[in-house]
Amino acid sequence: MSKSSNDRRTIRTKEMIRKALSELIQEKGFNDISITDLTTRANINRGTFYLHYMDKYDLLEQVENEVMQELYEKIKIIDSTDFMNIDAIREPMPFVIKIFEYFKENSMLMKGILGPKGDSKFQAKIKKFMETTIFEKKLIKTFNPENMLIPKNYFVSYIISAHLGVLQQWLENGMEESPEEMAAILSKMFLLGPLKVVGLNNKIHLSDD
Repeated sequence: MSKSSNDRRTIRTKEMIRKALSELIQEKGFNDISITDLTTRANINRGTFYLHYMDKYDLLEQVENEVMQELYEKIKIIDSTDFMNIDAIREPMPFVIKIFEYFKENSMLMKGILGPKGDSKFQAKIKKFMETTIFEKKLIKTFNPENMLIPKNYFVSYIISAHLGVLQQWLENGMEESPEEMAAILSKMFLLGPLKVVGLNNKIHLSDD
């Protein structure tokens, strides 16, 4: 058998195992999944599973790393100058659309590992990933510390938690809105602020007094 055939077979096998993991987390929770559950659902034998993973924890870690790499491929297009020129009212941020599209394409897996039956540590991992790949490498250069009303680290933490919370709520609601609609909602909240998007229209004023 050729190397390319072996590569395709490996990819196909891993896809089946990943799908099985996604389904089983939803059904019974990660802690209660056995290797037999995984191999039966993926229609493979135990030997094939152990060719690729040491155990179910290694599988979960590899899948989570794949998720973060796949997300990185979606958001590496971010340009800090484009970010500052976006009109939030008329045009959602393109990379946000891509994130919602990814979550929709992988909804069962994302809902599973981010949910109460999944990996309690993954939410922290993905927050750290967003902090380093989006803010530190892409957007942090657009902030002027002298103009900030709050410490930068709290701002970043607030934005990341809010974004992830909206993504999780969307998954829980059955993804009724399109990725484009959700990107528009999130872009408005991010760029206009929570008070303005609910119609308070700058009724709160800050002063140095």
